[in-house]
Amino acid sequence: MRGTCRLSALLALAVLGLPVGDALAHAVAQGDKGYIQEIYGVHLGPFLYLGAKHMVTGYDHILFLLSVIFFLYRMKDIALYVSLFAIGHSTTMLLGVLLGFGINSYVIDAIIGLSIVYKALDNLGAYQRWFGVQPDTRLATLIFGLFHGLGLASKIIDYDIAREGLVWNLLAFNVGVELGQLLALSAILIAMGWWRLSEGFLRHAYTANVVIMSAGFTLMGFHIAGFIRSL
Repeated sequence: MRGTCRLSALLALAVLGLPVGDALAHAVAQGDKGYIQEIYGVHLGPFLYLGAKHMVTGYDHILFLLSVIFFLYRMKDIALYVSLFAIGHSTTMLLGVLLGFGINSYVIDAIIGLSIVYKALDNLGAYQRWFGVQPDTRLATLIFGLFHGLGLASKIIDYDIAREGLVWNLLAFNVGVELGQLLALSAILIAMGWWRLSEGFLRHAYTANVVIMSAGFTLMGFHIAGFIRSL
């Protein structure tokens, strides 16, 4: 029991100690940023790679995905929720860039941090205890997927990518994002499957969701502070 508590504490410190810069937000690495700003025309391979890289290195995406599937056991339920998240994410990312619609990056990333907090609280049963109601988790997943996609769209717009080949490049990027999501999901499911076989899963699930919630609050605080400094 003490060993598990120590492990939980270390996990919390590790999550909260992650760099809350570009990797945690919907930014693109500086090297990748320079590359996509300089190229013209259709480049499917590079944008496919960049999309996959964005997903597997985006801790906010992964934390939200983890919180969504935390208590889902049937593959059809997992597929449904992940598909709703993907639909929301893809829709606002594509339309946001094509229509030139973005939101202040600090604001949208704070909302994305809120999405992690929201789902962790849902996993903890907070809404039923506090308000006596259970929110529609499918609708919430879709809505927060829209915000996650809008966060990335806002960053891409700032990079002023060439309009030549933009549609095809965005589609390739989006396919890469979904492939990266499948890779991340596979790793999560393998780890969760192993953890669920242990006797202490349900007992320590509470601690895990508190850690996830704390990470979400950290992201919110970081980006709210950034927004205030930018005023």
